[in-house]
This record gives sequence, structure tokens and C-alpha cells, in this order.
Amino acid sequence: MELSDGLLLQVNNGEQWCNRWKHPNDDSDRSTSPSVLRCVASTWKEGLLNRKRPFVGRCCHSCTPQSWEKLFNPSIPSLGLRNVIYINETHTRQRGWLARRLSYVLFVMERDVHKDMFTRNVVDNVLNNSRVEGAIVKVATEVDAAVSHPGREHKSVSKVKQKARSFLQEMVANISPAFIRLTGWVLLRLFNGFFWSIQIHKGQLEMVKKAAAEQNVPMVFLPVHKSHIDYLLITLILFCHNIKAPHIAAGNNLSIPILSTLIRKLGGFFIRRKMEETGDGKKDILYRSLLHAYTEELLRQQQFLEVYLEGTRSRSGKPSPVRAGMLSIVVDALCTGSIPDVLVVPIGISYDRIIEGNYNSEQLGKPKKNESLWGIACGVFRMLRKNYGCVRVDFNQPFSLKEYLDNQRSRHIPQPVSLEHTLMPTIISAQPDAQLFDGQEEGQLNRELPDDIFRRQLINNLAKHILFTANKSSAIMSTHIVACLLLYRHRQGVALSKLVEDFFNMKEEILSRDFDLGFSGNSEDVVMRALHLLENCINVTSSANRNGEFTIAPCQTVPALFELNFYSNGLFHVFISDAIIACSILSLQRELVVESEQLPGGFNGFPLSQERLIRKAASLSHFLVNEVAVAPPCQTIYQVFHDAVTRLIQYGILYVAEEDQEELSPSPTDEPWPKKFPEPLSWRSDEEDEDSDFGEEQRDRYLKVSLSAEHQEFFIFLQRLLSPVLEAYSGAAIFIHSLSQPMAESDYTQKLFRYLLTRTERGVAAYGESATHYLVKNTVRTFKELGVLKERREERVTTLELSSTFLPQANRNKLLQYILGFTLL
Repeated sequence: MELSDGLLLQVNNGEQWCNRWKHPNDDSDRSTSPSVLRCVASTWKEGLLNRKRPFVGRCCHSCTPQSWEKLFNPSIPSLGLRNVIYINETHTRQRGWLARRLSYVLFVMERDVHKDMFTRNVVDNVLNNSRVEGAIVKVATEVDAAVSHPGREHKSVSKVKQKARSFLQEMVANISPAFIRLTGWVLLRLFNGFFWSIQIHKGQLEMVKKAAAEQNVPMVFLPVHKSHIDYLLITLILFCHNIKAPHIAAGNNLSIPILSTLIRKLGGFFIRRKMEETGDGKKDILYRSLLHAYTEELLRQQQFLEVYLEGTRSRSGKPSPVRAGMLSIVVDALCTGSIPDVLVVPIGISYDRIIEGNYNSEQLGKPKKNESLWGIACGVFRMLRKNYGCVRVDFNQPFSLKEYLDNQRSRHIPQPVSLEHTLMPTIISAQPDAQLFDGQEEGQLNRELPDDIFRRQLINNLAKHILFTANKSSAIMSTHIVACLLLYRHRQGVALSKLVEDFFNMKEEILSRDFDLGFSGNSEDVVMRALHLLENCINVTSSANRNGEFTIAPCQTVPALFELNFYSNGLFHVFISDAIIACSILSLQRELVVESEQLPGGFNGFPLSQERLIRKAASLSHFLVNEVAVAPPCQTIYQVFHDAVTRLIQYGILYVAEEDQEELSPSPTDEPWPKKFPEPLSWRSDEEDEDSDFGEEQRDRYLKVSLSAEHQEFFIFLQRLLSPVLEAYSGAAIFIHSLSQPMAESDYTQKLFRYLLTRTERGVAAYGESATHYLVKNTVRTFKELGVLKERREERVTTLELSSTFLPQANRNKLLQYILGFTLL
């Protein structure tokens, strides 16, 4: 499957629009223009000109080595891509004029709607479940204190059981094969109207189809969540490939008249967004037991499930924090022996443009609008009048949950350590516990965890691993690249030909990192398409000094910056480790200036200790733990950042200062450095020994930053990727100075948001996208975990106040300086 195949982008449509923007002189040579990524792409260009697309979606070889070998064979990557919504007579058993006219109807009627996708006696089986029966008796006892009196016990239990049956009737799915076929036809026709293509990899679906046919166990699909269309996409794709439709865990916010009936007929079952919904705020044990028993019954009947780990659609373009409640039920069902095994399938989904367009209303602090039938109808009508580009769905290789759990039980899972314990020594130079490195507490860290903590940590690691894998397999779309270049490389505007050249180089660099692209074709046409989809966020002007060539610049309005940032975040994970290294180099250089008492103008000449640099990067990655995951739980942070440093050395951005290494000896401030971080920042796992790949890295290397103009451009580009995030956190660090008394968390969050937004509107903030509401909420969450803010819950209201550690202004200033140290000013 060559990169040049034209499957993903139908460039012939809309050529009139594209030609309006093209340079009148088609023979112009773009190679004379310097490129931010040419220095990077030149390393790989020779190998990439004829390279094939990387095959993404393999399961983890470290955690599930047996699953890695199953279902996959060398021919699978060559099966290529398919546009699911393109149907003709070749996709049916019939031929001829009538078959061409009725190809969609014939295709849908020939799909196999499996009989075994229908549950049997599910309501009665759930109500007779021992967990549910115990919960019913317990609730009846609590509700009626006289339940133990003769003659009243049976009545109270019957009343609670009736309530349980009512809950269950509201929850369960009611799949209809006729409705699935009808919906399949409607979606194929509708999606052809507002998507150019919906691409899947035939090899990935082949593995899923083979697993569904050969493995006699249930399957759980775990997609990333970016749009309401996600539900329909997965069901449609599986239906088109004769794979059993899954039961979908949907939020009860979608349980509205008429729509709820349609969702149930497609396999949806409704769960509460919040489990604690009793009047007194206590856990609703009856509802929890019903949900647990219903999910277990579906798995026992070998039904497929579709669960969204993020719980809600991502408002940032990056994965949201995991919510592993439903996943924990699946794990418990396996551990209790209710089912022999479960196959887990992470799914990556990428859109050129989501049907919601953007989430600017919510990012501007406005409350989320409740879903309604009228709102959905209006949304469909708006969709029919627009085009949303391409969609790419990547099904990862199914892996055995039993194998994963068995593998993890044989490994040492360290006790979770708080962010406060991890970073406080770095920020205020005061160890929370001086005995951490005396060996006594280290032994405590290595001891066996209690069963409940071990279970919680195991499920949390599993959820993070799945979401990391799904996000990594998500294809990079053309709008992601164009938005990123406009925001962090050409914020003041760029000629169209230069943008096309940088787009090409960025595309090559992404492929070299084994991420796939959600488009193909001529770079100029692809860029035109992306600009058309982002037209509300950009300004186009004619530049007379470039023979009339158009200049593209991002709009500087807050909504436009928010929207561009959303799409730019689609490739945030591709460069995150390099960006953290680049910002850590900046912080380390500033530290060396202070330590050496030299002028800032010459700090590029300082050799940087690689060990110290990686520790600095580890510190920043922990600080940004709520923003992005740099590695799955099974991979060490040192390995990730060591690879990033090696990559930057290969590019020539960093080089080893060999002549300085022997002359330089550790300064007094460097000697205690290994003791400045607790165990979580250690770079070696417990399994590594002297025979590991890092065994030769005994001797520290010293690095310098290249002063080449092209290298510096890429270096600054990497730093700018993190700048909006760091600017939001530095603004939050300034704002805490105004927190003089306890304040309700909702009020504090809203005032912080207004403060950051005002900074943006007045031009104080360099990056307007730093004021998005999701960033504000993440700063509050991080500061609570860091121990900057202390929360107290009184009468169901959470209040925030400064912790005793940060009451002194000096410590608040140290927090601000810590963040600013990484920030490109």
C-alpha cells in the first residue's frame, strides 16, 4: 500500500475552489524557501520517497506477547485501505444495471445480522443475580427499619425489587435486526453527503473479524471519544464487515424521547453519568449492582461491548483522563470466573473536522447544552449543508485481557505516589520525607500492595494503556498539520507555497515516527482542502510582492484560536516527548546561567548533562500529567526521553560535546542531583539489570544545542507546542496570589477562567488558546494534586484554599519560577 494511493482524498472534487488559491506560476521552485522541518526531513527523505504506510495498531509486545503473535501475519499490512461508504455493484452478489442502481439496498440486505447478538432472559437473569439480590435486601433494610418484622419483610423487598426492575427496563438495550439494516442504509447515504470518505484498514478489520469468528469469547471495543458520531461509526463499520454489533454503554444524557428508543434498537444501553445520585449523596448500591450484573450477563452471553473510557467527548482534541468504572466491571467478571476471557480492542478515530465543528461555547465557559431531539434534528440539517472532510478509524489488534492480567500479576506494581510527593522537592527544595532515600521507605515502596490498592492500580494502568494505544494509532489528519503549522510556526502568516512545503516536510516526519496519515495525494491539493475546512479560522490576503500569491494567517480572535488549537492537538502526542526535551533544555540552560553567574546571551554554549536533562524532562512530564501521557504504564520515562534525545542528536539539533566531557567534572550542585527526586522519577524499572539496553549508559554525556538557523527554527517550534499549556499554568500560579480565603471550587474555577481570558483579550497573553476552559480545569486539578490547593467538602460543596506549604509568598513565587523556567518567553 503505497503512500501515493488516492484512496483517502478525492482531490478532483472542489478543484475550482482550490485553483482560486494556487500560485499563478505553477512552475515556481519551492525548494529555495527554508523550511522548519527540512533539516529533519532530509534525514529520512531518501528512505521515505518510496516508503509504505506504517501499519499501526499492534498490541503491546511487552504486556501481551502471545496476543502479539496471534491473528497477525505478514500479509495483513498490505491489504490496504477501504472507503466504507463507497458502495457499488462489486460489493454485492448481483451484477447489471439494476444492481448498480440498487447497490446500497442490496449491500445492506446481504449483510449478516447475527442471531447471537440478541440477549436471552437478560432481565430475569440480572434480577436473580446474587449481587443484585443482596443489594435489594440491603436497600430494603435501610429504607424500612421495620423490614425484619413478620409480614412486612416480603412487602419491602418486593417494592425494592420492583424499583430494580424499573431501573433495569430503563437501562437495557433492545436490538432490532430490521432497524440495524435500515440504519445502515440511512447512514451510508447520509455519510456520503457530508464526508468525503470514511477509511478503515482492511488488515485491521481482518484481525477483528478473525478474532470474532475463531475466539469463542466476548469482545470489548474501547474507542477514543471525539464526537457523537463515534457511536454510529463503529456500529456501521462492524455491520458492513459482518461483525456482530456491540452493546454500547451510552450516557443517560442521551435518554430522551424517541431518540432513546432508536439507540436501544441499535444496541445502546444507558448508564448514569454519575453513580452517586441518591438524595443524601451516598452511593446507590442498588443501581451499581444492577449495572455490574447486567454487564456481566452480557459478557456471559458472549455479547460484544463498546465502552468509552473518557466518559465524555474530548473538548481539547487530546484524550481526556480515563474513567475506568465500566472497565473495572469487565475485569471483575473475568477475575470471578464468570467468563473465561475477554478480547480487548482499542480503537483510534480521527476527523478532518468533527460534526460539532468546535466546542468553543463550552471552552468559553458557557454551560453545556443538554441534548434534545430538536437540537439533534437541527444538527443533522446543518450537517447536510456542509462537508466535513475525511474520517479514519483504526481498529487495534485484539489482545487477551486474561493474558494482560496474568502478566501484570507476575510483575511488581509500585505503590502509587502523589504528585505532591514527587515534585515538591524540585519546586520548593524541601523534601516531604527525608527518609525517602535512606532505604527504609524504599523497602516500603517495593513491598506488596494490599489487594484493593493493587486492583485499583492494575485497572487504572490497564485503562491508561488502552487509551494511550488507541490515541497513538489514531491517524494524523491534514487539518491537524495545517492548524499546528499556522499556530506554532507561522502565527504571523505564511505564503501558500511555503505552507505547502512545510506541510510536506511535516508529513514525512510524522511517517518517520511510525504514525499513519489520514490523507494522501498531492500536498498542495491536500493543503487546499484543509484550508477550506478551516476557513472560519484563517485570514487569506493577496501578497503583491510574491507575484500575487496568497498569504495565510490564523485569525487572532479567541474563538478562532480555540478551534485551531483543538485540531492542532490532534498531533500533540507525536511531538510531545521532543517538546518536553526542548523546554527542559531551556530550563536547564537558565539554571546553568544562574549557577555560572554569566549573561543570558551566551547560554547556548553551555554543555548540558544528558542525565540532568532527562531528569528535568521527567519532572516536567509529571507536572503535565493531566495534559498528556508520554508513555504507556509498561514503559519507563527514561526510555522515552532517552529516545527523544537520541532522535534530536540524529537530526543535528543536539550534538555531543566530546571535547568538553573529560574536562568537566560535576559541580557541587550536581553531585547530590540523583537524590533530588523520589522513586517515580527514576529512569530504570525494577526489571532492568546490567544486561539491559541501558547498561552501557553508565557515563554521562554532555550535549550542546546547534546554533544553525534551521535547527533553531525546529527547536523553537517544539518549545512553542507546549507554550500555551505552560502559559495557562503560569497564569494560574499568578492567580493563586489572590486566593486569600476559602472559595467554592466552582467560583474559583470561573474566576480563574475570567482572569486568563481577560489576559488574552488585553493582549497580555502571548497565546490566546491558553485560556480554554479545559486548561483552566486541568490547572485546578494539578494544583490540588500538587498540594498547592487544599480542598474541603462541606454540605456537598467543595471549597479550595491555599495549603500551609504555599501560604508563604516565597513558595508561591518558586512555583511560578519553576513553570516560567520551561516557558519560551
